[in-house]
Amino acid sequence: MQMVCGEHDYELLQAQSHVWNHIFSFINSMSLKCAIQLCIPDVIHNHGKPMTLTQLVTALPVHPSKTIFVYRLMRILAHSGFFTLTKTGENDEEEEYVYGLTTSSQLLLKDNSLSARPFLMAMLDPVLTTPWNHLCSWFQNGEYSTPFDIAHGMKFWEYAACKPNINHLFNEAMASDARLVISVVIEKCEHVFKGLKSLIDVGGGTGTMAKAFVKAFPHVECTVFDLPHVVSNMQSHENLKYVAGNMFDVIPSADAILLKSILHDWNDEECVKILKKCKEAVTSTGKTGKVIIIDILFEKKDRDYKSTETQLFFDMLMMVLLTGKERDEREWAKLFLDAGFTRYEVNPILGVRSLIELYP
Repeated sequence: MQMVCGEHDYELLQAQSHVWNHIFSFINSMSLKCAIQLCIPDVIHNHGKPMTLTQLVTALPVHPSKTIFVYRLMRILAHSGFFTLTKTGENDEEEEYVYGLTTSSQLLLKDNSLSARPFLMAMLDPVLTTPWNHLCSWFQNGEYSTPFDIAHGMKFWEYAACKPNINHLFNEAMASDARLVISVVIEKCEHVFKGLKSLIDVGGGTGTMAKAFVKAFPHVECTVFDLPHVVSNMQSHENLKYVAGNMFDVIPSADAILLKSILHDWNDEECVKILKKCKEAVTSTGKTGKVIIIDILFEKKDRDYKSTETQLFFDMLMMVLLTGKERDEREWAKLFLDAGFTRYEVNPILGVRSLIELYP
């Protein structure tokens, strides 16, 4: 047995802590999910000010036998930055702590128009977490395209089409993300949409992006183009329309095609097929339009550790659930060239994602 001794003691113990933190990292996400299911951020928000542990326990739907454990849940979430913990009182005998919201927990409120709660509930649903248990088997097996296929016996999109609950969870997750993205895009990238008369939101789901878009740019006719099971119950009105179809077959013509978080779902060959259909759509009327892509673009510089980690998380997510991946600029450029496009511009204004304007 290797002995722990001398100057290596600290390094080995730090390494052990590093390993443990990765082993137990799921505890952070599952603790957060529990807090959201118990509506802890909403309870504190509705209280109007930070709450003591006693006030919080009284307001939560927790069984009396479990109230003594609430502080342990709050302790790890405060450590993770989802709640503030502030000392009150004049002296040690009267001191007490109150829990308040942070920007992150405010982003998980039910009534927050930009809430990430639906995204959290979808990504941590057992249907989407179970495939991770099959990752090693997938690496050792050439029969399945993704670990999701092994776990559920079908591809993700097939599963969503026949499971209404998962389809709803996924659409709500994408809608919650779209609300935040479009608010930034409208504010910072108005020039991107200047001169457009028509736009097709490919894979636009239930139309969250499109609804905000037509409100901000009422002169543009916007069409949500998605699979039949996604848009079958959606109603078109005024300059917002819903059209069912498959982007691998044909995409309706327009001045611009919007692809938000679409291409990272697919492998390179599939992306080239999609982009070729986009090129046909923006050039079929004799005019030369453009494709607007909102997706992750890996950068080797000017990226902090946490942002890079987020991008890497998404890359692994694409590998486990779908056939796609996250790409750096060289990989994006190759896709564009292979699909017949000649020029692109990158706008890194969306945090871990970028907005890319692509021209034939």
